[in-house]
Amino acid sequence: MRATQSTAASIPVLEIGHYQKRYGKKVAVRDLSLTVEPGDIYGFIGHNGAGKTTLIRSIVGAQSIDAGTVRVCGIDVAADPVGAKRLMAYVPDNPDVYEFMTGAQYLTYLADLFRVPVDARRTRITDLADRLELTDALGDPVSTYSHGMRQKLVLIGALMHEPKLLVLDEPFVGLDPVASHELKAMLRELAARGGAVFFSSHVLEVVEKLCNKVAIIRGGELLAAGPTDTVRGDTSLEEVFLDLVEDDGRAADRRAGNPALADEGAHGANGTPRRPTALRKGGE
Repeated sequence: MRATQSTAASIPVLEIGHYQKRYGKKVAVRDLSLTVEPGDIYGFIGHNGAGKTTLIRSIVGAQSIDAGTVRVCGIDVAADPVGAKRLMAYVPDNPDVYEFMTGAQYLTYLADLFRVPVDARRTRITDLADRLELTDALGDPVSTYSHGMRQKLVLIGALMHEPKLLVLDEPFVGLDPVASHELKAMLRELAARGGAVFFSSHVLEVVEKLCNKVAIIRGGELLAAGPTDTVRGDTSLEEVFLDLVEDDGRAADRRAGNPALADEGAHGANGTPRRPTALRKGGE
């Protein structure tokens, strides 16, 4: 039994190997590799159009993979999409929900899809809805929900079947401060149970405080990935992010604050930001 548990714990929750995606002639993401381990809360940051949502959509099986592999708990998403989806949940940046259903009907529908036992679903829905302060609205039609209420409903549906991998795209947008606080606690609890969270956000302060690991993408290429403390060095995550993604001399003023950046200079001869030598691509 111990050998089996050790083997299970050693399998990454999410493993991306040399992933690539094209839209016509444009390469949206090029040769990206990273690994998310059990217990990780992994932040994925980049400017608009950097390739974050493109990668996320391939992770959750919403679009094809042109090259490379994506595995969830060892299951190849392309080869066995249903098997991989059973182990994960996805919350997009825009919470589209069936408006003709009530909140309770929507959650029951999801519970049926993921085969959550009746007793377990009742307990989990009650707990999650109480914590996100949505209990009183579950009997109302989703069409009457605000954006924030829909976000809460989708989060409850995602957490209800206790996924091994939770993938989130801008999860805090629209949430009130109390709900944001509760969501952070829920993500930590999921990670403590041996699951993992992979989420994109433009709120770098949240990523810096919440995530034990972070990856930075620019123009479809991974610039840095690894433990948050290593990536940010002696400065803030915001400073490192700006240093890596900017194309002009403003980054030079910040390099001195991070020894991981100062030894190389911010840019190569062609103006492309260099990755800190202290970091290895993919967080390896």
